Amino acid sequence: MGICGTAMASLAGLLQSRGFKITGSDQNVYPPMSTQLEKLGIQIMQGYKRENLNVRPDLVIVGNVISRKYEEAEALLESDIPFTSLPQAMGALVIQNRHSVVVAGTHGKTTTTSMNAYIADQLGLKPGFMIGGIPKNFDLSFRSPEGDWFVIEGDEYDTAFFDKVPKFIHYKPQSVILNSVEFDHADIYRDLEHVKEAFLMLLDLIPKGGLLVACEDEETIRDLLSRRRDQLEARGVRVVTFGLERGTYRPENIETVPGDGIRFRIARSGKPPVKIHLKLIGRYNIKNAMATVALWESLGYDGQKVADLLSGFQGVKRRQEILGRPGGVTLIEDFAHHPTAVKETIRTAQEQFPGRTVFSVFEARSATSRRNVFQNEYADAFSGAQRVLFPPPFNQTGIPEAERFSIEKLISDVRAKGVTVDLKENVDAIVSTLAREAKAGDAILIMSNGGFDGIYQKLITALETRGL
Repeated sequence: MGICGTAMASLAGLLQSRGFKITGSDQNVYPPMSTQLEKLGIQIMQGYKRENLNVRPDLVIVGNVISRKYEEAEALLESDIPFTSLPQAMGALVIQNRHSVVVAGTHGKTTTTSMNAYIADQLGLKPGFMIGGIPKNFDLSFRSPEGDWFVIEGDEYDTAFFDKVPKFIHYKPQSVILNSVEFDHADIYRDLEHVKEAFLMLLDLIPKGGLLVACEDEETIRDLLSRRRDQLEARGVRVVTFGLERGTYRPENIETVPGDGIRFRIARSGKPPVKIHLKLIGRYNIKNAMATVALWESLGYDGQKVADLLSGFQGVKRRQEILGRPGGVTLIEDFAHHPTAVKETIRTAQEQFPGRTVFSVFEARSATSRRNVFQNEYADAFSGAQRVLFPPPFNQTGIPEAERFSIEKLISDVRAKGVTVDLKENVDAIVSTLAREAKAGDAILIMSNGGFDGIYQKLITALETRGL
């Protein structure tokens, strides 16, 4: 149930590759996961209907999008059909006793998990992996393990309506990368301290002799490490740190290569620096790469070899992905929805197009972005943008009016910072405006964690055909 979620679609493919027959249900499906499932021949039933269970399954895996309000969930509970959550199924049926590398944190999970799956593959470890996106090096978001390693994106979101713990609790971590910890998921977490409690649970799961690779730039992570330092030391857990400003692993001599990513060196005490040429852009990706090198070097592999292998990493779909250059305009898609990620993504895009206009288009779609918990932070996130377009927030039904994110206030606050920004009634109006304003050489950055009403293909068509 909820088969088109990024993690659930990956698990469906994993279990199919291990010999299970898979079907699933969902609603409002959209690529790339829906197309991945179609490619695998996995049937998707539209809507959460009672009759979906008429052909009795042996086991139902329930996604965290499902609540008891759906008739399919009620029918399941009324039956004697066994059921479990996605993370529980992953731990029991796939990870099992393998060395589990869990990549966690508010930002950077998908790209960093993809990097580490790629490195494990290139090192000949025949890893399995499950990622909340589709890495370009693999074309699928999952792979069944052939060896003793599994690399997984460790989400802090809760597991299911009957299993209210973070997903990563079930992933049996042997090695952990912790990139960042910020307040997010306002629908399940009260505040930042509540989020920290979830990540403390993750640190407590790292076993004797395990490994933790943590970003020391983050004050929140430094706090977590200070709270658990004695327990980690007592279990013999190795703690390795990285960061742009702090940590054992730090970058130096950063150089942007136009059209070809970034070059830099990774300095670490007592060893010669590691040289790296990454085909990706942005400060986040420098941190992601440092975490990857730090992890595999700490596990006994040559750091320079890992850095050299990273030059072949192609990135992840929907993460600063260039969809094309229709009409001479570069179209960039990104999953950014947290204000910190939005701010960094806009800055990174604008750095790549000096002297040109970057149009930033943002859909408030996530559970947190549709609430007003980050009202002021979003204003700051867009303060450095050149030109901004918003649609109304995605479906705020069910959110008390006093808690709803105000797009009107955001526009007023961003305009007060001197940014040209407009609210458009729908995607078609956004596309029409962009087709009229964007010039050859400009870029359009679209940020959404959903299908955004098909804006990508609509925009490509409009830009390609304007003036004809």
